[in-house]
Amino acid sequence: MSMILSASVVRVRDGLPLSASTDYDQSTGMQECRKYFKMLSKKLSQLPDRCTLKTGQYNINFISSLGVSYMMLCTENYPSVLAFCFLDELQKEFITTYNMMKTNTAVRPYCFIEFDNFIQRTKQRYNNTRSLSTKMNLADMQTEIKLRPPYQISMSELGSANGFAHLSVSEYKGTGKISAAPHQRLEPVTLPGIVSFVLSLLCGALNLIRGFHAIESLLQNEGEDFSYVIAFFLGTAACLYQCYLFVYYTGWRNAKSFLTFGLICLCNMYLYELRNLWQLFFHVTVGAFSTLQIRLRQPQGKSPDYNV
Repeated sequence: MSMILSASVVRVRDGLPLSASTDYDQSTGMQECRKYFKMLSKKLSQLPDRCTLKTGQYNINFISSLGVSYMMLCTENYPSVLAFCFLDELQKEFITTYNMMKTNTAVRPYCFIEFDNFIQRTKQRYNNTRSLSTKMNLADMQTEIKLRPPYQISMSELGSANGFAHLSVSEYKGTGKISAAPHQRLEPVTLPGIVSFVLSLLCGALNLIRGFHAIESLLQNEGEDFSYVIAFFLGTAACLYQCYLFVYYTGWRNAKSFLTFGLICLCNMYLYELRNLWQLFFHVTVGAFSTLQIRLRQPQGKSPDYNV
């Protein structure tokens, strides 16, 4: 018998479960699928916005939009068109019910558990196909799936250490395969993000000016230390690279931002004799603030298209 078994709503950037349907099935197959759910949740930011994982007698389908992913488990013979129509309904209702601020600031797992009521009602409708004939139009979804079929995730990809670190949405749309992820769109810029970007540019400019002054001093006084010039220019490069990381998505983006912040700290420690405490505090604080904003601004999924 073809049917939807369970569904969940997950935040893309960190895999935090926001809501899920109550599931009482404790069979071995279902337990295994729950493990796949958790593994996929950790990789959502690196995946296209529409995917399918076939696990034998069960399929896991999901779509991602505006930083939230909607996942469902169904039997292998459940129609793909109905599965993605079901996920589309969950997406529309969730976006209508909760604003992005709530989903972005949520810290507790299943903090929107009341959404389970809608999931259960919708699941019952989709498991009784007779009730769907007058309530939905499958033609649009059928056309969309033909034009842009869901990416088929292989079990070998799911089990690999870096999984989808080298996948990209652009190639997925054109050929059915995906490669380099750096072209993913990031979440919309916030006011704190803009402030951190401007402050990073300011720190870079201050380091650059001081670097040129250090060169002038070096040319006039042969006893000056050339390493100060290097420290100022390294500080400039680190600040500008933080701006780049804030604007563009790259692999290992968070790790790069922490390493860049470490370089800023080291440069300022070396320049301790040339700067007062307030200047050192300003540069290090801006570096830490920019690192935080880079961490908070994560890749987002495709915006929903309601054919309006």
